[in-house]
Amino acid sequence: MAVDPRPATLAERLAHAPLVADPEAARQAVDGWIAEAGDAGAAVVALAAAHPLVRALVEALADGSPFLWELVRRDPAGFVTLLQSDPDARLRTRMSETFRAVSQSREDAEAMRLLRRLKAEAALLIAVADIGGVWPLERVTRALSDLADTAVRAAVRYLLLGAVRAGKLVPGDPDHVEEHSGYVVFAMGKMGAHELNYSSDIDLIVFFDPAAPLAPGIEPALLFVRITRSLIKLLQERTGDGYVFRVDLRLRPDPASTQVAVSVPAALGYYEGTGQNWERAAFIKARPCAGDLALGGLLLKELTPFVWRKYLDFATLADVHAMKRQIHAYKGHGDIAVEGHNVKLGRGGIREIEFFVQTQQLIAGGRNPMLRGRETLAMLDVLAEGQWIAPEAAVELARAYRFLREVEHRLQMVADEQTHNLPSDRPALERFARFLGYPGRDAFAAALLAELHTVQRHYGALFEHAAVRAAEQRGLAFPPDRDDKETLDKLGAMGFRAPLEVSSTVRRWLSGAPRGLRGETARNHFVQLVPMLLDQLAASENPDAAVLAFDNFLSNLHGGARLFALLNQNPDLVALVGLLLGTAPRLADILAAHPQVMDPLIDPAFFGALPDAEQLDAELARSLAQARSDEDFLDRVRLFGQEHMFLIGARILSGTVSAVQAGDAFAGLADMVIKALHRSVDETFSATYGRIAGGESAVLAMGKLGGREMTASSDLDLIVIYDFDAAKPESDGTRSLYGSQYYARFTQRLINALTTQTNHGRLYEVDMRLRPSGRSGPVATSIAAFRDYQRTEAWTWEHMALTRARVVSASPAFAQAVEGAIREVLCVRRDAATIAGDVVEMRRAIAAEKGDDERWNLKYVAGGLVDIEFVAQYLQLVHAATTPAILDTSTIRVLEKAARHGLLSVEDAEVLRPAARLYHDLTHVLRLCLPGPFDPEKAGAGLLALLTRAADVPDFATLEAHVADTQDRVRATFVRILGEEP
Repeated sequence: MAVDPRPATLAERLAHAPLVADPEAARQAVDGWIAEAGDAGAAVVALAAAHPLVRALVEALADGSPFLWELVRRDPAGFVTLLQSDPDARLRTRMSETFRAVSQSREDAEAMRLLRRLKAEAALLIAVADIGGVWPLERVTRALSDLADTAVRAAVRYLLLGAVRAGKLVPGDPDHVEEHSGYVVFAMGKMGAHELNYSSDIDLIVFFDPAAPLAPGIEPALLFVRITRSLIKLLQERTGDGYVFRVDLRLRPDPASTQVAVSVPAALGYYEGTGQNWERAAFIKARPCAGDLALGGLLLKELTPFVWRKYLDFATLADVHAMKRQIHAYKGHGDIAVEGHNVKLGRGGIREIEFFVQTQQLIAGGRNPMLRGRETLAMLDVLAEGQWIAPEAAVELARAYRFLREVEHRLQMVADEQTHNLPSDRPALERFARFLGYPGRDAFAAALLAELHTVQRHYGALFEHAAVRAAEQRGLAFPPDRDDKETLDKLGAMGFRAPLEVSSTVRRWLSGAPRGLRGETARNHFVQLVPMLLDQLAASENPDAAVLAFDNFLSNLHGGARLFALLNQNPDLVALVGLLLGTAPRLADILAAHPQVMDPLIDPAFFGALPDAEQLDAELARSLAQARSDEDFLDRVRLFGQEHMFLIGARILSGTVSAVQAGDAFAGLADMVIKALHRSVDETFSATYGRIAGGESAVLAMGKLGGREMTASSDLDLIVIYDFDAAKPESDGTRSLYGSQYYARFTQRLINALTTQTNHGRLYEVDMRLRPSGRSGPVATSIAAFRDYQRTEAWTWEHMALTRARVVSASPAFAQAVEGAIREVLCVRRDAATIAGDVVEMRRAIAAEKGDDERWNLKYVAGGLVDIEFVAQYLQLVHAATTPAILDTSTIRVLEKAARHGLLSVEDAEVLRPAARLYHDLTHVLRLCLPGPFDPEKAGAGLLALLTRAADVPDFATLEAHVADTQDRVRATFVRILGEEP
């Protein structure tokens, strides 16, 4: 039988297709597209007749990926060409053609168009080959990395040739301009390892040789910095054809104070003098990818002693162990929440597999060159072959890595976003699970959790006993009758400022004096715990305060035997306790006063899904049902609020919730408290003053509470709105009140219930200044007066504030009436130029009052959170009349909706949405850990590490550069949208 020498086409090689969430809508979408696509549509019908998976795959794209479906719709003929081509040959040919064409270009616009068209075609080809089961993971990531290499190489060659034509660069061989040009681009991270993900940024570092062959009078640094900025523009700037790759240059030495291109001598001096462990880990994957590759090879050779140390002393080994704690917050144990899980950074995620491999490379790669490979999967095999890890560990981690990378790619294919978070609600996760090929959410969740738990098991075993051994090796001694001199010296070296007081406190603990240590079993477990506990308290932001807080905790603890036994079995949990006590004073005070909050913390279910409103309501109701008096009622509400604030804060510091989830959780807690107190005040108030015919009241949340973006220290911005039968305006109680007076007094009673200091402290501060007429207006407003004021008197800033209003507590009918009044106001047609002017003027006034030049005042700084919120509010006021679907109280969701409806450019959305998430992530940590402003110069290593972890950057210098760049880009976007600088 004759063998067909022709390689199989993409259509012929399709092995499977995802399932569809809405089959009828997908079928109609594809039918409509085929009808409009002419010859291309007919070709797709013919291909589908010969290969039925073609139709199934096209419907899956229409149903599951707006991004890929748009690529298909935009170029039907191009899609047919892909289906009829050998995917490997097609990609290779298109990359080669584009490289030549870009090299020969003379205009930026032409080079940018060629690169973007290659990216669009390759993005669709690679996605179909991945989704259709044509290519395995390794081929998919290699194709994405080759595409990035081609784009960077082509752009660098284009720019170097431009420098030659301008008479600035004088190459030895103009036909090979890159050679000996003195300019080299390194691919880092996943690109360096040929493991790029679908919608990844590309991490690059640019180096140059000061002795590069330049024309007389040309300054190398200025030229190569300018070339690098042009490189970023060629690759990153969005045009009508899209973009090529987002470029991240923050892995370079000291990014906060260096230019985007770094000289080789300066780089070598930095790495040899102050290079950090994370930079050693980063250079495992480093690879020269464009420009002067020979220079890159020499630089890598020079850096070999820095990256691959032949001899490991104890300090170096301890540093590598510490990287596990620094890069990863305590991830919990037991349950894992599937909805919203981050498959890269979350428990059992991709980062843990990569870290598992890299740490062992750092430890053993100096004396074992075979461990110096870049690719994660290949290195798992090498580690197993060299017996560094068990063969089953290599097999299981490789399987999990492939699974998680496939999930990551499919997530990013939905909308071409660099996201790693699964959908946070069940219906969206159901839809995504089918796009991934599973029948539904539960089947996918079962497969996911199996892999996450596998990774956690292997990752948890990494340096499993290192913390315990390190603590024991300190040899601390606490005799019952005196302070040990050697121990005092060691305590001082560990970071305790008052070693004598710490030693005295620990000796008192060991004597069994605190209530929590009464009983032989508790003391025996605690003695074992002390070395590790002191190690973790010493590593916190304020070690001495942490010891004091733990002392208070022990004094209030009832029976600590079970707790101490669990802590001894779980060193990571001890680290979390140390973090809470020594770095977050707000949480430390709650833990010390209410030791029972440790119970949920050690429950395996705690780190799973956050409790929903129904669970919180039931828990609060059970507690309040036992209240014996009004005072006891308020105490129970405060205890409930503080305990749950502590638990949300612990989740934030442990890294197991995102900022969006945390803001929602804090707001959900406040909602629950407000509802309970609203009901209670209504009952007690009416017992005294009676009720008014037709009387209704609604508590309206504004600001951070309204937007579900609360932090641990947020006030409650509230408005109370009421209504009653005007024909019967007086209450029927023994002490009758007229309607407006009734609700004014009722509102004051509600505010007191929320703010009064009791035995368990104060719950919230309440701010009513956003009510109609502000401080000069009545504390409660009738719905008629509210409507009238908003229609005829309210300023633009008051309508901006109204975009975040939501009803927290009211009867369903009255809630609907209030929400209708709000929506009616927001959907009024407005003049865009007038609103823009008002918004800019408001921003200018805030800057004059609060200042806007403090980099770490993330809310008010130029390019900070207020800029983003004002853009979101402007977009709603201007567009709600024609696109009411844009309305939402959440800033991030408004930006997402605006982008989806074409009211915000993709480029602007890609600046504002990540910036909002970054600011929220950082703000949550700062509000938990500091009572006042943040000053990096005065902050300790513990807080700086928490901030870098929250932002997912390697160190604080990188974070400062990232924050500065983000603020510049946000302010530029604000000016572009609003039309002028505040």
